Amino acid sequence: MKFKFPLKNQLPPDLIRQCGYGLWHDEEYDKVSFTRKLGGGNYPRFHVYLQEFANYFEVDLHLDQKQPSYGVGHAHSADYGGEVVENEARRITQVISDIYSR
Repeated sequence: MKFKFPLKNQLPPDLIRQCGYGLWHDEEYDKVSFTRKLGGGNYPRFHVYLQEFANYFEVDLHLDQKQPSYGVGHAHSADYGGEVVENEARRITQVISDIYSR
């Protein structure tokens, strides 16, 4: 699920950290993203990629259900929509809106 926010006085990585997300660096692909765990283990977890544009930034959110398995029959169990993801998108939107209104 993708949604947008205007760029204002804080950097997008700082904003998403204030939403409870931690930095995640995928060393294999050298990609930086952010995750928020839902339990004691690494999965399930919300996973966010940020992309900045001229006047706004985009949040690309999904829910990783389990660790990806690769090889024969590549499998990545993630939800890109649905009630749980929509609720998290609303929560992120509320937190960022509250920060912007300060």
